[in-house]
Amino acid sequence: MRGHPHHDSHDGFEKRGGRERGGRGPRVFAPGDLKLLLPALIAEQPCHGYDLIRQIESLFDGAYSPSPGVIYPTLTFLEESELISGDTEGGKKRYTITDAGRLFLSEQTVALDGIRLRMDVSKRALRGQDRPPEIHEAVHNLRHALHSHHGRWSPEEIVRVAALLNSTAQAIVDGENQ
Repeated sequence: MRGHPHHDSHDGFEKRGGRERGGRGPRVFAPGDLKLLLPALIAEQPCHGYDLIRQIESLFDGAYSPSPGVIYPTLTFLEESELISGDTEGGKKRYTITDAGRLFLSEQTVALDGIRLRMDVSKRALRGQDRPPEIHEAVHNLRHALHSHHGRWSPEEIVRVAALLNSTAQAIVDGENQ
C-alpha cells in the first residue's frame, strides 16, 4: 500500500484555546483525525464528499461544518493511500472503503473511539459559543484568576476556592431549575 497513513503521535487534544486562524473559532479536529474519521464514515455507507460534509455537520448537531477545502484533500490522500476508492458517477466521486481501509480501521478502533469522544466534547464546546459575551468574559476572568496562582495552593486556599467554585456551580444550576 502506498503512503500508508500512520496515526498521529499528537494526543489529539488541541492546546490552543479560543479563536484562532482569522477568528473562525476553536479547532474541532486534531491533526490526523479526519484521516481516520472519513474512512470510518465511508465504511458505514459509501458516499460522496458532500455527503461526508453533511454527515459530520449532523454529528455536531449543525454547530460545525467542515469546509470542502479540508475534506476533499483528505479524501484525495486517503484514495492515494488506497484506504478508499472513488468512482466517478454523474461527475461526482462516490467513495467506498477498500480492504486495506477496513484493515486500517480495525487496527485503529481505540484511536477512533478517542476521536468520537473529542467530537462530543467539541460539540458541547461549540454549543457553548451561544453564551452571551458577558458570560464568556466572566469565564475568562475565572480562568485567569485560577492560573494566576501558578501552583502555589495552600491546603486552606484549595478548600476555599473549591467551595467557591462548587457553590457558584450549584447556584447556576439552582437558578436554571427555578
